[in-house]
Amino acid sequence: MASTIVAADFRAPAGLRNAHVQTLLPRILPGRKLARETEIVDLPDGDFVELAWARPAPSRDDAPIFLLFHGLEGSFDSPYARELLHAAAAMGWRAVLMHFRGCGQTPNRLPRAYHSGDTADAYWIVGQLAQRYPQALMVAAGVSLGANMLLKLVAEQGGDGLPLAGAIAINAPLDLAASADTLNRGISRLYQRYLLRQLKHKVLTRLQTTPLPLKINAGQIRRLNSFWAYDNDVTAPLHGFRSASDYYRRASAGPLLGEIELPTLILHAADDPFMPGDLFSRLPPPSPSVRVEIARHGGHVGYVERRGGRLRSWLTRRIEQQLRQWAPRQLERATPSHLPYP
Repeated sequence: MASTIVAADFRAPAGLRNAHVQTLLPRILPGRKLARETEIVDLPDGDFVELAWARPAPSRDDAPIFLLFHGLEGSFDSPYARELLHAAAAMGWRAVLMHFRGCGQTPNRLPRAYHSGDTADAYWIVGQLAQRYPQALMVAAGVSLGANMLLKLVAEQGGDGLPLAGAIAINAPLDLAASADTLNRGISRLYQRYLLRQLKHKVLTRLQTTPLPLKINAGQIRRLNSFWAYDNDVTAPLHGFRSASDYYRRASAGPLLGEIELPTLILHAADDPFMPGDLFSRLPPPSPSVRVEIARHGGHVGYVERRGGRLRSWLTRRIEQQLRQWAPRQLERATPSHLPYP
């Protein structure tokens, strides 16, 4: 995959080009129905993550694997997750989502949670899946927080350090400090407020049963009103960072783009309300293994297009195309599931 930053071929329909409309549309359109099977995987430190496997699964052990990492406070029930897992399963892939700690159906065991640069759990899961299905090609994809984490992981591990054929990053907040600044301005503060409400509810619930290494009390947590404040007083001390600035600097994947050796596709929208419009001009050039496609419109993980007179996901169509490119022979052998499609 040649190193390049190019314009994506996504075209937002007339009347649906607003960034916020694109961001919210997938959450109000009819969602995919998809059966799942939950698996608890224990981690080396005594905690666990939940895997959500799309069902029915392929019958062959060598069917290619599509591993998805969700965004901040996302889950199997996030519209983009169901859409992408459904599409991969319908193509004959073994589709699975890894919930970050505490994002599945059961609270995690340890005081810590997860963060944008937390690559250890994903590394462990990729290794476990490779051992379980040694003949299967595997591709990983990440959305938002999960995309930043995935890019950091592939940069850290080098071309031979992961049993992956490729990685796909969707709307990754590659400069976490700049994203925190953007989400603290204008209309984007509504997204910040919504996400902070979820984060604070979770940590306040944990405080009722589990001592946490925090210097602030429940009342002070409730008053945190920005990601800078929350990450400084909650995320950083929970995960061994000195401050929010230290966390953002060490967890951001953007400075590592030039070190990526694995074939990698990055999808981004220039009008993403979670990030500055000049995001990629702030970062080093990507390596020759990376292709960046930037859409003029699309919002944050939106990319709703009109095809055949209906509103559909361009994101799904683009990822299907990439999966076919990376695994043509495996797909010939794989047995497609009996999911309704498209």
